[in-house]
Amino acid sequence: MLTIFYDGNCSLCCAEMNHLKKFDENHEIELINLHDTKALEQYPQVEFKDAMAVLHGIDNGQILRGLEVTHKAWSMVGKGVWVSPFRWPVVGTLLGYCYRIFARYRQPISRFICRIFGIKHRPCLSGTCYEE
Repeated sequence: MLTIFYDGNCSLCCAEMNHLKKFDENHEIELINLHDTKALEQYPQVEFKDAMAVLHGIDNGQILRGLEVTHKAWSMVGKGVWVSPFRWPVVGTLLGYCYRIFARYRQPISRFICRIFGIKHRPCLSGTCYEE
């Protein structure tokens, strides 16, 4: 079982999690919205602030972060080829840098993309969705 902690106030994050769950036929992935404080209380090893800064997951008791979570999740649902570049030496490093930029500014990026493509936007309700 892989447990993923995602920003439920980020439209793109929610869209990816919804898309991922469509392929999770064996129900091997559990999604925890970081803004669901009751659910988050069950995972004291996951700090809200850290998980808001970079995607977190727990796989067999081990904490995964960032693209490790994404790679593991999509591989589990049979779409590992989609994320295989995350493990390539040079490309993986570049994608890691890009991911950290996206993670930090995901709210404004999400608003921009939603506006461009007419996707319903979920606002940041907590005020801590990204740091300036």
